[in-house]
Amino acid sequence: MNELAAILRHLNTSSAPSVLATLVTVSGSSYRRPGARLLLTHDRQRIGSISGGCLEEDVLARAARVFETGTPDLVTYDTTSENDLVWGVGLGCHGVVQVLIEKLPPRPAWAATAAANLAAHRPTALAVVYVSENPLHLGTYLAPLGATSVSESPNTPSTRIFLNTLPAPTALLIFGAGDDARPLVRLAKELGWHVTVADPRRDFATAERFPLADRLIIAPADELTARAATIPHALAVVMTHHYVHDVPILRDLLTSPDFRYIGLLGPKKRAERILADLRQSGATFQPDALARLHAPVGLDLGAETPEDVALSIVAEIRAFLSQRDARPLRDRTQPIHS
Repeated sequence: MNELAAILRHLNTSSAPSVLATLVTVSGSSYRRPGARLLLTHDRQRIGSISGGCLEEDVLARAARVFETGTPDLVTYDTTSENDLVWGVGLGCHGVVQVLIEKLPPRPAWAATAAANLAAHRPTALAVVYVSENPLHLGTYLAPLGATSVSESPNTPSTRIFLNTLPAPTALLIFGAGDDARPLVRLAKELGWHVTVADPRRDFATAERFPLADRLIIAPADELTARAATIPHALAVVMTHHYVHDVPILRDLLTSPDFRYIGLLGPKKRAERILADLRQSGATFQPDALARLHAPVGLDLGAETPEDVALSIVAEIRAFLSQRDARPLRDRTQPIHS
């Protein structure tokens, strides 16, 4: 999402045309999946990628020609050959990919809508026409949300369309503004997530300490969750290191439907004690609420430093979002990508 945000930022602020390469089909194995994008700016700067670096040089050379002619170009890269003699770089991906390269005018309308939707935490549906009898129809357009992903238009069989939904950015709420929250914010922002830091302590939740955070919330512990719960389907990590703060925060998170993932930093016995204290005070939790609780939060990576801990938390959340079990890829018997 980070590279997409950078592409949209350029498209919506530059007054010059640019060229966009979109990965529209993949057959077999490929480093990137359909929807990956690479933008070539008017001053020959590049933003994003459509492979691991093996196809970019050829795509950029073709993009320069599209810049001059204005004619879209659909390119097929076949890396199924064992030795990849065609490209001479030994890709070994064993896949066939197609990339549409199109010239964009300054500030295309679909880019403005996509950027506005990202800011409002809404998804955007795009349709990329990559085969058409009329070359003027090739390119990227807005599409209705919920449109079925199809590769061929039923009304015009000679037209092929890639439908791509740009999801709303992942929203992570970090309850606790201690020093160990800082690397977690940095890693989450590297992934393009929208990050909120909430803490009762005014001296901790500051812009100087968290310059990358999208939001800072300062309120009493028993008000933090209500103040923060403005983004649907958010993820939460509780790491205040203060028992008296964690108790009301966790209580409110478990009783709120707005949080699909709740992580609690600290030993398992501490989490059990918090839940026991909450039940003793009269709180009740539905099984589906407790199923959202990850305590202790993070994967078992042998983490020791704050950076290690942040990595284990982000890795677990990434696996949760992808509905994967975070096993080593060498143990996976299914394809890496669905």
